[in-house]
Amino acid sequence: MNLREQKAIQSFKSGLNCAQSVITAFADDLQFKIDQALGMSVGFGAGMGRLQETCGAVTGAFMVLGMHNSGMYPDNKEIKEASYTMIQDFSRKFTTVYGTTNCGSLINCDLKTGEGQLYFRNHNLHEEVCEKCISTSVKIIEDLLKI
Repeated sequence: MNLREQKAIQSFKSGLNCAQSVITAFADDLQFKIDQALGMSVGFGAGMGRLQETCGAVTGAFMVLGMHNSGMYPDNKEIKEASYTMIQDFSRKFTTVYGTTNCGSLINCDLKTGEGQLYFRNHNLHEEVCEKCISTSVKIIEDLLKI
C-alpha cells in the first residue's frame, strides 16, 4: 500500500467518509484547500448521503479528477471534456474490479435502516468493502494522472 492509499485509509478510519478520504489523499498533489474540499464532499459518503447510489470513493475520485483538470486547462470546455474522459476511464476500471460503482450493490445492505447499519458493522464492511474501494480508487487515479 503506497502513501496516498495509507493517507486515504487513515482518513477513513479517523471518521471521514469515503469521498472525503479519497480527496484527502490528493490534497498535497493538487494544492487545494482541504477544508473546502472536505466540506463540499461531506454529502457524498455512503453513496451520496446514504442513498447508496454511486460509491463515495468513486464520487471522491471524480472530484479529484475534475480538480486535476481544472489546473491543467484554461477553458471550462476543455476542463469538462478532459474530466468526462477521465471519469469514464475511471468508471470502466473500477467496474472491472468490482462489477459496479453502486454503493448498495457493493455493500449489499441498507444503510438507511438501523438493521442495515448493524449488519454493516457486524460484517466489518467498513474494512472489507469500503477501505478496498477507497484504495482501488486512489490507485486508479494515480494511474490516470500518471503520478
